[in-house]
Amino acid sequence: MLSRMSRLRLLGAALAAAGLAAGAALALPGPASAAALTEVTNFGTNPSNLRMYLYVPDTVAARPGLLVVNHYCTGSGPAMYSGTQFAALADRYGYIVVYPSVTRSSKCFDVSSPQALRRDGGSDPVGIKSMVDYVRQRYPVDSQRIFTTGTSSGAMMTNVLLGDYPDVFRAGAAFAGVPFGCFATTNGSEWNSECANGQVLKTPQQWGDLVRNAYPGYTGPRPRMQLWHGTNDETLRYPNFGEEIDQWTNVNGLSQTPAYTDSPQPGYTRTRYGGTGGTATVEAISMQGVTHNLPVDAAQAIRFFGLDSTAPPTTAPPTTAPPTTAPPTTAPPTTAPPTTAPPTTAPPTTAPPTTPPPSGACRIGYVVNAWNNGLTAAVTITNTSTTALNGWTLAFTLPGGQTITGGWNATYSPSSGAVTARNVSYNASIPPGGSVDIGFQATHTGNTGRPGSFILNGNPCTSA
Repeated sequence: MLSRMSRLRLLGAALAAAGLAAGAALALPGPASAAALTEVTNFGTNPSNLRMYLYVPDTVAARPGLLVVNHYCTGSGPAMYSGTQFAALADRYGYIVVYPSVTRSSKCFDVSSPQALRRDGGSDPVGIKSMVDYVRQRYPVDSQRIFTTGTSSGAMMTNVLLGDYPDVFRAGAAFAGVPFGCFATTNGSEWNSECANGQVLKTPQQWGDLVRNAYPGYTGPRPRMQLWHGTNDETLRYPNFGEEIDQWTNVNGLSQTPAYTDSPQPGYTRTRYGGTGGTATVEAISMQGVTHNLPVDAAQAIRFFGLDSTAPPTTAPPTTAPPTTAPPTTAPPTTAPPTTAPPTTAPPTTAPPTTPPPSGACRIGYVVNAWNNGLTAAVTITNTSTTALNGWTLAFTLPGGQTITGGWNATYSPSSGAVTARNVSYNASIPPGGSVDIGFQATHTGNTGRPGSFILNGNPCTSA
């Protein structure tokens, strides 16, 4: 039998396994800006000694949204910051991000104790609520745009926060979690093997009652929920996915029969409840053959929350300078952070006239991470000329056997051989010295190499 700590570490180890290295490749370099992750101390009531890390983009929306991103077991707030795209998307859309960090030895969130499973009962949820209150006191946060997400232990905490504070969080996105209350224990243990193995099965009404009992007497609106789970999850087994759907459809007074079903990409089945559009009340994505080490699709979570507003944000500095400590000088944990997957729907393209750079006035960074018969490529295009590029195309030839199955921040055509990547609407212009990050996922037949050359707007680039 595994020890309790060994079982707890499985939640983190599964996310740090070799297959997850794809996520490391997708931790794209941050934009050139002054914004940085900052630790905040003395943020309020904090019964379990959490640490708070805050990311405020250089340009904040006039009424910014607020997103709480919860880490996996053995993880940390800084690891989620560096290993996911939520901060990069905040730079684009002007919302603020909080990254809580557990300090107990397991580095797992408390989703088990009676204190954690009731509103203002104590433990981690109270500390996270204090972080939200802290930000709201200092920034003009839109109270209708406060959300939470997380993976593994962080996905379980996402479920808990939505149950404890339905009046605070408007929606959540849980990547490989379990229903609210499923992991409950009464003996002080952080681990519930029965739940982890998918053996805690209840009726939708019973699951819904667990959530309602966390905040007795609450009659207001309930949060929307987006759920992600791999069919081959070996740590928090796949039956938990169906139980989560039962819980959040019941909490929201919905039928367990989907209103809409589609396949956004091969192997994915998406069902929506309470609506057919992109902000349906409950959205659930089943990922065929995927383990606990699932990709965290930040862009699709942001889309579900409605934080992907294209309205230009305005600078809105805080009215009170927050007491901060210097950002950590030590490197984040060496375990690989959870993955960041490309958007499952291609963004709209634009085709403005292109401005060719002088020959050699561009630089390409190209990082490949491969596994089995798949790979991801993270590409950074840097304009090293003294003039802006207004519209761009990047041409390259994929090695034989590689075929693109999906991409982000550009459109790709064709999917193999001589490929051209074209800008999308929001990254058509690259200023002098500026960079654009794009990338794609592909299959391969053994050759995981990189293209030999890159041509930007008809001119060759150097490779970083």
